[in-house]
This record gives sequence, C-alpha cells and structure tokens, in this order.
Amino acid sequence: MVIHMDNKKIKEKKLELTWLIALVIGSMVGGAVFAIPQNLASGAGSGAIMIGWFITGIGMIALAFAYRYLSEDRPKLRDGIYAYAKELGGRFLGFNSSWGYWMAAIIGNVSYAVLLFSAVGYFFPIFGDGNNLESLIGGSILLWFYAFLMTKGIHQAAFLNFIITSCKLIPIALFIICAMIAFDSGKFFSNFWGTPTLGSLLTQVKSTMLVTLWVFVGIEGAVVESSRAKNPSDVGKATVLGLLSVLGIYIIITFLSLGVMEQQELASLKQPALSYILEHIIGKVGAFIVNSALILSLFGAWLGWTMLATQMPYDTAIDKSLPRIFTLENKRNTPIGSLIITSGITQMILLFSYLASAILNVQDAYLGLVKLATTCVLIPYLLSSLFGVKVAISNNEINVKKLLVAIVASIYSMWLVYAAGTIYLLLSAIIYAVGIIFFLWARKEMNSKIFESKIELLGAIIITIASVVAIFYLYTQ
Repeated sequence: MVIHMDNKKIKEKKLELTWLIALVIGSMVGGAVFAIPQNLASGAGSGAIMIGWFITGIGMIALAFAYRYLSEDRPKLRDGIYAYAKELGGRFLGFNSSWGYWMAAIIGNVSYAVLLFSAVGYFFPIFGDGNNLESLIGGSILLWFYAFLMTKGIHQAAFLNFIITSCKLIPIALFIICAMIAFDSGKFFSNFWGTPTLGSLLTQVKSTMLVTLWVFVGIEGAVVESSRAKNPSDVGKATVLGLLSVLGIYIIITFLSLGVMEQQELASLKQPALSYILEHIIGKVGAFIVNSALILSLFGAWLGWTMLATQMPYDTAIDKSLPRIFTLENKRNTPIGSLIITSGITQMILLFSYLASAILNVQDAYLGLVKLATTCVLIPYLLSSLFGVKVAISNNEINVKKLLVAIVASIYSMWLVYAAGTIYLLLSAIIYAVGIIFFLWARKEMNSKIFESKIELLGAIIITIASVVAIFYLYTQ
C-alpha cells in the first residue's frame, strides 16, 4: 500500500471518450433491460407506456444535458456530483451528495449480486433465487475479485468494462432483430389505453414513472470519473451519448415486446421477462441466450458500479470531507483505502441481505434495498440540477437554453424524490445521519470548524431528527 508517493507511482492512464461512454452505458444497462417489459406492462397499457417514456425521456435528457453543461462551464470542478453540491451550498451539502451517492452505489452492487446469482441459478439450480448460502459465497468471491481487479488500476478495469459492455449488447441486438420480425401491430394496439383494471390513464402513467426510477441510475457515471478523463470535454459528451443510447435501447425493447405479446401476457411473465419473450419467438434457445446475456450484463454493471463506488469517497476525502484513510492509493493510482472500505461495507450488506431472507424470513429484502438505493441517489441528482440553475444565471448573465434545461432537470428530480415515497425518504435519512459521523471525523482530523454556517448546522439537525423518526417508525411496525 502506498500513501501519495508520487515519485514511485506508475503514470496514470486517462480514460478516453469511448471508454467513458461504455462506462455510462454499462452502469445503466444492467438487469433492468431484461425485466422492464413485464414491469411496465404490469401497470399500464401501450398508450400510457408511450406517455411515460416521453416524460422520462424529457426528464433524463434534460438531466444529461445539465451534467454536460456543468462539465463544460465548470471544468475545474473535477469531482463531479460532490463538487457541484459543494459549490451550490457549502461543504456539508457537498458531503451529503457524495455520501448519498456512495451508499446508493454500494446498495446497488448488492442488488446486482443477488440478481446475478439468480440468473446463474437458471443453469445451476444450487444457487436458487440468488439469496441463499451458495449465492452469498459466490457473491463474496466475485466481490473481492472485483476489488483485486481494481488494485491493478482504474484504466484496466475500465477496459474490461468496455469489453463486457460491447459483448452484452450483442444479445440485445439479437432480441431486437427477432422481435422486429415477429412484431404484430394488432397486439400493440390491443387495449391501447389499458384495461379498466389498470386504472385511469394518469394512474398508469405514474406506474411507468416509478418503474424507471432505477433504470437510469448511472447517467452520471462519466461525471463521477471526470477527474480521470483524458479530455474534460469528453465527460459531457459521454453522458449525453450514453443516455441517448440507453434510452433508445429501452424504448425499442419495450415497444417491440408489446407487439410480440399483448399487455396481459407480458404482465404475467416471470423474470427475466425478455427470456420468455424471446422463447416465445424462437423457442428454448431464446431463454438460454437471454439468461446468458443477463449474467454477462450484471457482471459488467457490477464492475462499472464498483469503479463509481470507489471513486466518489476518494474524491470527497481528497477535499477533506471524509477521513484521510479514504485517500490511500497504491502504485497504480487505485484508491486502495476507498476500495477496501467500500468492498467491506458491500460485504456486510450482502451478508445482511442473506440473513434477512434466511433467518428473518424477509422475502422482499432485495426489493427494499433497490428502492432505498434509488432514493439515496436522487438527492445528488436534485442538487446537481439546482446547481445547474445557479450556474445558468451566474454573473448576471442568463443563458436561457442552459437555464431551461436545468429547470426541467430540477423539476424532474423533484418528481422522482416525491415518487420515492415518505417511507423510503425516512429510511434514507438514517443513512445520511450515519454519514454525519464520518463528516465530523474528517473535520476533526483537520482541526477545522465543523459547520461553515448555521444553515449547515440546521441541516444536520433536520437529518438527525428525521432519522430518529424513521427509527421510531421501524420500531413500532
């Protein structure tokens, strides 16, 4: 282990545009692409799904362009989400943005582990639903294999992520081709506005919005790794191009699926739904191909999120908002301190997920973790969007285009926070409250004033009170 011994380090290789795009796509195209046809069809008809995708597309494109404009207008802010929130409202706000994103990435990695071994269970039944003892052992081995891979350098891990992202898109392309051939417009327009059991059009549209909460998490992937980009201008390009690519993939898969099987049929499918749709088109070999692709997809997504989860606390610690232990690096410039701590916390949550299922008989522990991860990451999204508004009107010069983009992204982010629901907002408050301990630790190391303003102190008090309310709520259930 090396602690900032610059004269002994290997010169760091920077990430090029192609690999940054692959990082964004790899972070977003995980298990959701194989499940989304059933998830959307279970609560909406074709018409409502189209409206839902339209709203989501506008919101996510605005968010992607907001990140692009920020990376271009504030190129010196190389720490992405943390730096944006810090510039918006001070060090403590920046820390909370970083902390929430870090926790979301860790919890998200646990969900990838469960899904990955659930898919492996299709070929090897010993792994069951991905949350038994065998899956725990397998997930733990893979978790620390990723950690070992990261010790060889961010550049090497990014290269492997590029290869995996390229490979997993091939089976998706095969599905699109087969579905285009089998597409039946009659099925697509059957009950176009949904059956009465699905509720009103507004209810159906809302159901699609909730489903897409987790789908696009990862849009900020290139921003998080911005300090390692070869060309700062590539960060914004990678974010927008990656988002448009993934949005196109999801929309095409959804619409083609609705033309292969009717809404009621899709809604009744097991997961991964894509395997059963392709099986419907070309037979058993379809299920084999999709389950294989799901394994590869999750393998790559988990790697991509390991990179993101390691980088964020490192950048925050460099700016002295997390303890110095997170700044430890090895000779290949890998943030080894952050990597080990991140992997250790992931291991603990992975173990908790197993114990919750095996001992406490909690069947939906995985789904709860995914929703909690989504809620945690939405706060950083909102803060970044609001900073975009601030930048657009800075220096008494209003850039109308950038201001409009930032406002749309802010409204969309607020809607997503609202859609997460009160319960998960309270639960996330517990996570943010734990983060305050680490913030105090870091400020004590620097012998610095803990809070820079009374507003920051008030924010810490509000988070603490919300966490107490959440704990009381859990205790009384």
